[in-house]
Amino acid sequence: MYIGRVCVGVAIFVAALYRWRNVDAGDTLAATLALFCAIAFTAGSAWLSSSSRRLGLSFFFTQSLFDLGLVTVVVHLTGSDVSNFTALYILVITVGSLMLPFAGGLLVAAIGIAMYWIDAIWGLGFTLPIGVALHLSVFAIVGFGSAYISARLRQAGAGKEELEAQLVLARLQADDILRNIGSGILTVDEAGRVLYANPSAGRMLGVTVESLIGKQVAQSLAESAPGLALALERTVRERIRIHRGEAVITSFDRRFSIGLTTTTIEARTDQSGVSATAIFQDITDNKRLEELRLRAERLEGVAELSASLAHEIKNPLASIRSAVEQLAASPRATEDEEILGKLIVRESDRLSRLLSEFLDFARVRVTRVDRVDIGAIAKTATSLAATHPDCKRGVQVTCVAPQEPVFVEGDEDLLHRAVFNIALNAVQAVQVGGSVKVEVSRLPFAQVPSGTPFQQDAIALRVTDDGPGIPDDVKERVFDPFFTTKSGGTGLGLPIAHRAIDAHRGILLVESTAFGTQFTVLLPHSPLGAGVPA
Repeated sequence: MYIGRVCVGVAIFVAALYRWRNVDAGDTLAATLALFCAIAFTAGSAWLSSSSRRLGLSFFFTQSLFDLGLVTVVVHLTGSDVSNFTALYILVITVGSLMLPFAGGLLVAAIGIAMYWIDAIWGLGFTLPIGVALHLSVFAIVGFGSAYISARLRQAGAGKEELEAQLVLARLQADDILRNIGSGILTVDEAGRVLYANPSAGRMLGVTVESLIGKQVAQSLAESAPGLALALERTVRERIRIHRGEAVITSFDRRFSIGLTTTTIEARTDQSGVSATAIFQDITDNKRLEELRLRAERLEGVAELSASLAHEIKNPLASIRSAVEQLAASPRATEDEEILGKLIVRESDRLSRLLSEFLDFARVRVTRVDRVDIGAIAKTATSLAATHPDCKRGVQVTCVAPQEPVFVEGDEDLLHRAVFNIALNAVQAVQVGGSVKVEVSRLPFAQVPSGTPFQQDAIALRVTDDGPGIPDDVKERVFDPFFTTKSGGTGLGLPIAHRAIDAHRGILLVESTAFGTQFTVLLPHSPLGAGVPA
């Protein structure tokens, strides 16, 4: 616009000089003033537009008015009715419509029409030749059309800016979600190089995100997560999406299972290729809770079977014992018969005690619901376990519980029995001079494993020992009824504890290493006394 304005001023000035002898002095003066005004106004406008970050509508409207005045001078000097420069009005009206809103564009067109009409009346009187009328009509049509098109373009531009803003916002929100989401996200290209990894993926893999970007996933995850790397490679290579897959991550001294899902994204650019993204999360708690559910169902089935067998066997056993006892006490019984009779009676009593334990295991039920202090129960059970004959010399048994009462809703006798069985199991596991610690604490809901039978704050009771730990093959069976590694044991202590905790809507977890074992009991904290179903 600046260049065109100066060129018009220079052109009319050169034309005036070229025809100096034939041009009226007033026209020459007008051409000269037009040139200097165009240069001065353009210089000021250029300085203002370069120094200001944002120009208002008044600036653009002033530019259009000046250009209309300059064109009017040019048309006047060359003749309004025959001038070939009247087309400059169209250019100025069009530019003004593009720079100004719809109403502003119409105003510029109206002013241009008025200037041209006034100049035509000035030179031709009140007669209006067909050519001038045609020019005025064209100016009006161009002005309205340009203003309309400008308004539509401006509307489309506003929509584009809004769309771009929404895209930027969506991108920022997506980036924020990916950074703060708990699931790990890993993306690789067709060559197997890592393109993206969010912070959760780095934390689970035990590496920094920066160390993964650009590296081969097979090499980077060869030791920590080979299953995850293989799933990504297979997805990229074979275009096979994995749904609800599982893998294992070994990070530092921790080994845990993950659930993963992979997907592919075809490249939509000139470059061909595909990328694969894996979304994975720690499913240790989910697997553990699923195992607890299956274990509870299995124990319930065994309990029903135990109750039936105990009832069926106990009565005939009592009859056999009574009959043998009478035969052994008969005057005709020989010495050998008496010895055999006493042996049968002794073994019958042992079987009767075992059957009684079977019945106890089968009868684990919450029969009375009270508001009980689990801290006091833990202290009493710990004291009994510390004085048990199986407690070895020098074993330190301690209990740590809050001073204020920690209430749960349940059967006090049943909870005491469960805690005692767990504590006694720990006391029996440690060596001479070992230690057992029973700790009671409150657990906020945010730290309660997802999928637990209750959705509230919990009470955590942890029994920790520094014994040799439980082998993996044994740990899988510690809650199986009648399974024991102790001589003379019935294998019902921990199964009874598990059923008792499950009856209170709690969970019983076990973790073991070569440096010791920890049993964790989680019970719903019910300060208001909500009650527990029997």
